[in-house]
Amino acid sequence: MVDYCNPSMAVASPSLAGGERKHWWLTNKKMVDRYVREARMLIATQEQSEIAAALGLLEAALAVAPRMEVALELKARCLLHLRRFKEVADMLLEYIPSLKIVTSDDSSSSASSDNSSSQLSRERVKLLSSSGDSLSGDEPAFRCFSVSDLRKKVMTGLCKNVEKEGQWRYSILGQACCHLGLMEEAMVLLQTGKRLATAAFRRESISLSDDIFSFNKFPRSGENLISNQPQTPPKTESESISHLLCHIKLLIRRKAAAIAALDAGLYAEAIRHFSKILDGRRGAPQGFLSECYVHRAAAFRSAGRIAEAIADCNRALALETSCIDALTVRAGLFETIRCLPDSLHDLEHLKLLYNSILRDRKLPGPIWKRQSVQYREIPGKLCSLAAKIQQLKQRLAAGETGNVDYYALIGLRRGCSRSELERAHLLLTLKHKPDKSSSFIERCEFADEKDVDSVRDRAKMSSLLLFRLVQRGYTSVMSIILDEEAAEKQRKKAAAAVQHPAPPPPERAMPVAVVSVESKAFKTPPPSVFQGVFCRDIGVVGNLLAQAGFNRPIPVKYEALSC
Repeated sequence: MVDYCNPSMAVASPSLAGGERKHWWLTNKKMVDRYVREARMLIATQEQSEIAAALGLLEAALAVAPRMEVALELKARCLLHLRRFKEVADMLLEYIPSLKIVTSDDSSSSASSDNSSSQLSRERVKLLSSSGDSLSGDEPAFRCFSVSDLRKKVMTGLCKNVEKEGQWRYSILGQACCHLGLMEEAMVLLQTGKRLATAAFRRESISLSDDIFSFNKFPRSGENLISNQPQTPPKTESESISHLLCHIKLLIRRKAAAIAALDAGLYAEAIRHFSKILDGRRGAPQGFLSECYVHRAAAFRSAGRIAEAIADCNRALALETSCIDALTVRAGLFETIRCLPDSLHDLEHLKLLYNSILRDRKLPGPIWKRQSVQYREIPGKLCSLAAKIQQLKQRLAAGETGNVDYYALIGLRRGCSRSELERAHLLLTLKHKPDKSSSFIERCEFADEKDVDSVRDRAKMSSLLLFRLVQRGYTSVMSIILDEEAAEKQRKKAAAAVQHPAPPPPERAMPVAVVSVESKAFKTPPPSVFQGVFCRDIGVVGNLLAQAGFNRPIPVKYEALSC
């Protein structure tokens, strides 16, 4: 099939006659126009199945005419409506700003060689006769020119048309980058598309009748207002882009403030800003949330809240399984609390990831994905990682497996009270309960809805492991506190016994018969004598005196004792 957008192909085929070339060219053009027209009608229905059918028609049209601008725009809009954002980014790869910068940095050497060759060609042109004067003698007159200058002029003329016709690329690619988590790129692209659309609208409104004040624009009394107003296209797309741009700027502003507070050592302020992003009412893209979770984990670690930092790393790894920063931070957290087997597991996972990068000769994910490391840094990181793994294995072989620092995990000081432990344990249990582990998924915008189930399973598994670790820490610390309380009671009891010794038990004295002269004259009083409160008290006193061994006779007048 012949591409009707490239007439040089039809000219270059000498086997076909002129009528046949014209016939094939017209046939292809009519077929492509029919495909595009049917695709427009299917897209107007705004149904998923119809838009998928329109995408198939546009693929067929682009197979015949790969450079057809209308078909490319409709295909990008179909992919955006079907939430296939990765395909939109792959389709418009050369318009991503960060990718342009990386490409220009990588091709600096080639650009310098091109500049040197262009300078050389210009010098050669100057050495030849660049003027219009003919050469002397019978030598033929040649006119030399620079190919690079001609190419620049041609590209300048083409760029003027592309700027007018290709402004849809910036708006569509900006929306796709926003859903993929590339917030800075999305802001730049949407602002560029908005500026180009405004400039195109100003260029179109150059007619004087559209700008002057005229009474023809206003309806007379009794006339219908709608019939006199010009038909204007709906502003729904521009309004949605404006709202999306405002949301992107808000997220970028909060993230910049949080990172600045983290760098300044204001960890509570950084946690507050990151929590506004992660716990906000409006969701955020998957990749952007993963980055924010890693940064907030670093802030939690600096603030001494190890359990919250591990939980954020778990969420980041549930969203992005190949997140190098999350694996590195979580391995360091496990090593901080001396949970060496889990730290070794994360380091082994990181080592496998580095080996796969070296084997595939590229970083994980698509080329437009933002990475925290560069490919040239991987060999050095792999060497240091191997040394770290060997060190942890030696510590495990030496028996450092059971001395986990549960105080640091829960966030308590040594010697804390039981009430402090119960309060901290209650807060951690409510935050990291496995039933609530997937609540953050509701505020996440996924680039592919098929990833939701796998993300939920990973989040639930990691949250269950953290919950069990916290429960073991609570049991261990509570047993230590109970032992300390029992030892304190014993210590207080011993101190009280030393300060106030108990009286020795009384010795029973042998009964001694003491007969007094005065007592012989009296007889035993009757029972009625000891009635009354006063007499009972006297009886108690007598018993105490008898127990103490007071055997001296006491003369008593019975008349005074009668009540």
